[in-house]
Amino acid sequence: MRILSGVQPSRKIHIGNYFGAIRQFIDLQNQGESLYFIANLHALTTVRNAAELETYTHDLALDFLALGLDPKRAILFRQSDIPEVVELFWYLSALTPMGLLERAHSYKDKVAHGVAADLGLFSYPVLMAADILVYGSDRVPVGKDQMQHLEMTRDIAIKFNAAFVPGYDPADPDGKEKGHAPGILKLPEALIQDSTAVVPGTDGQKMSKTYGNVIEVFADDKTVKKQIMGMKTDSTPVEAPKDPAATPILPMFRLFATAEEIAEVDKSFREGGKGYGHYKMRLLELFHERFDPARKLRAELAGDRAYVDGVLRDGADKARAMAAPVIEKVRKAAGISR
Repeated sequence: MRILSGVQPSRKIHIGNYFGAIRQFIDLQNQGESLYFIANLHALTTVRNAAELETYTHDLALDFLALGLDPKRAILFRQSDIPEVVELFWYLSALTPMGLLERAHSYKDKVAHGVAADLGLFSYPVLMAADILVYGSDRVPVGKDQMQHLEMTRDIAIKFNAAFVPGYDPADPDGKEKGHAPGILKLPEALIQDSTAVVPGTDGQKMSKTYGNVIEVFADDKTVKKQIMGMKTDSTPVEAPKDPAATPILPMFRLFATAEEIAEVDKSFREGGKGYGHYKMRLLELFHERFDPARKLRAELAGDRAYVDGVLRDGADKARAMAAPVIEKVRKAAGISR
């Protein structure tokens, strides 16, 4: 089973990235052939400073390695180091319907929050499809909010296969029935981690760099404390029962705490007697219990630039070797000779 996913290097990673994606990536290292890329081409839709993008990209590599990604068991690479991805992006763009992209929830949401409505953002699902399809990926870890993009990837792959593979039948994509041909582009399946598919931000919305409601995994102690203590609450007095829906505190506990402690917090919320500050301080303790070992390791890895660069180079070589047979079949099917 070939597993693939990626993360944009558009500022520091936050606990939403970790619980919603990276933790799952680490767990999946032992379950198949795992490819994880730093999506620096995608990041160009929001990052327009070359030095910043380079720094964010290197920092994200450090983050992956510090959090437990093992280069001996998984492949880590930069998206931009795989020219086959950009080539496949164009082949797919040539037959992707505008209407399909216009229905993308993520595009509408980002534009509504002030992200520029340019072609890069609009065609984001096509580049994502190329990222996934070029390696013949079987499974893609995604949150529920990203399911539409994976469904679009499948739709785009079907469009290509139907256009360029004689005998291809979308109802029989693997060509198992007599007279049917298998598609060149494999249709990937989603891996969804239901319990943490959407991580709440400090304001109660989905945690996102775009919304500025994050808790950063590798920020300095002062910044982390400020982010956690700044979580949204209401004006309920200390002694009064508290509405769990009025603050993201309880959902945060579900990410960090044991089942027993979660039950205790839920009970004390409803009974009253403790202020919001009490719960926030406990969350700060839980944050450091979870992430301090990784924070220490990251500081050590930051002093060895050659090692990190070597991991990315080796990862790119391995990823390109997987992409090569797929892109060659695509070229031949589309009539593009080399």
